[in-house]
Amino acid sequence: MSFLEHLPVLIVIVPLMAAPICVLLDRPRLAWLVALIAAFSSLFCAIALLSQVLDGSVISYELGGWAAPWGIEYRIDLLGAFVLLIVSAMAAAVLDFAKASVEHEIPTDRIARFYAAFLLALAGLLGIVATGDAFNVFVFLEISSLASYALISMGRDRRALNAAFQYLVMGTIGATFILIGIGFLYMMTGTLNMQDLAERLPAVADTNTVRAGFAFLTVGIGLKLAMFPLHLWLPNAYAYAPSIVSAFLAATATKVALYVMLRFMLGIFGVDFSLHEMPFAWILMVLGVLGILSGSLVAIYQDNVKRMLAYSSVAQIGYMVLGIAIATTAGVTAAVLHMFNHALMKGALFLALGAVVYRLGSVRLNDLSGLGWHMPWTMAAVVVGGLSLIGVPPTVGFISKWYLVIAVLEHGWWPLALVVLIGSVLALIYVWRVLEVAYLRPRPASAPPVSEAPLSMLIPVWLLVIANIYFGIATHLSVGSAERAAALLMGTAPMGGAQ
Repeated sequence: MSFLEHLPVLIVIVPLMAAPICVLLDRPRLAWLVALIAAFSSLFCAIALLSQVLDGSVISYELGGWAAPWGIEYRIDLLGAFVLLIVSAMAAAVLDFAKASVEHEIPTDRIARFYAAFLLALAGLLGIVATGDAFNVFVFLEISSLASYALISMGRDRRALNAAFQYLVMGTIGATFILIGIGFLYMMTGTLNMQDLAERLPAVADTNTVRAGFAFLTVGIGLKLAMFPLHLWLPNAYAYAPSIVSAFLAATATKVALYVMLRFMLGIFGVDFSLHEMPFAWILMVLGVLGILSGSLVAIYQDNVKRMLAYSSVAQIGYMVLGIAIATTAGVTAAVLHMFNHALMKGALFLALGAVVYRLGSVRLNDLSGLGWHMPWTMAAVVVGGLSLIGVPPTVGFISKWYLVIAVLEHGWWPLALVVLIGSVLALIYVWRVLEVAYLRPRPASAPPVSEAPLSMLIPVWLLVIANIYFGIATHLSVGSAERAAALLMGTAPMGGAQ
């Protein structure tokens, strides 16, 4: 076997093995370097995997030489490779930013363990996407979740412990529901291999056991996804976690949960069962609309900007869920595309806020007075990220909403297009609140002087800002991959290619 043939397992193994190395080294800078190398190694693997499956082919890797479905299989298709790219790219960007930020926010004696937990969270998220085994999805989900609880609890604010505990309770309930759902499927089919499940389920689909499994999986994945109204763990987790943890989780964790929903509901249960026989599409449509409107409304009234962006994430998840609910290739394309675009915009915004925390020690709205003139590059990044959240061309946010509006109008569902427009107007209001304070209010004379963030922080922030604009103009990779992945999920021919 050549080196390239081992990429499906190497992308998970490298960060998994690097985690204990960070603890053994127990030196902050060496631990950061190991974590950075591991993240960029995973990014290289993700790029190589995506290049191999762009033509619609599937990579199957049998662990230990045991053929599926008896052995565990890693299975990478276009959707999986696309999500692997999102997760590994955001991990690399966040860790590039992390050195100064972590030294500022985490006690020195905990930094090595912090990076170890970060790598475990990364390995868990990558494993969820790479595995072709339903039970392994649960195993990797627990690895990433347990590491995430530890990462959130290391926030400087004492409320971080409460946020981590709340996330632990809700996450445990979600994982239990997912495990019960997988158990029901195994009871009816005798297999845990996802491809095998997809082939065997149609014969037993008309049973209460399968329907119950579907319901348990829907609720469990909905909790992990922070889908309205199962999102209550998310605002505190994002608001009080260390800066790079907020950025990483906001950009990746919910995207992987959406991937799991797509994989189970459309890939395993099938489009006809999930979106037509079960009332799944209508439930998602109602919850998506409520998520967009309630998340955006609550965000307007937040004084903590990280918490504001957390509620904004609830609204953005609503857009993705609404895309799936449309139950067409165009709708699923919009959902998959927004996974990628939302990672870019929220990654840029949370990292920019990490730079603000580094200089100010706070992200409360009143403390940002006049900051636009004292940290011009950082706040300019917030401006571009905010415009992307609103959906202003030529940012990635506009591309996502454009494809979502096209999908709803194909059905003649103009009220849903109106919901998307209202969500954008509400986003304009809460983004304007930040910009008005930063640029139009003078900095208090009693406030200590503030200087721009270090270059080591600004570079990864602006790489993501540039990506927000670049992928809003050159959509071949993002839109093209999303269209082909959606077509494979829905069992239809791909739509016209992106320009």
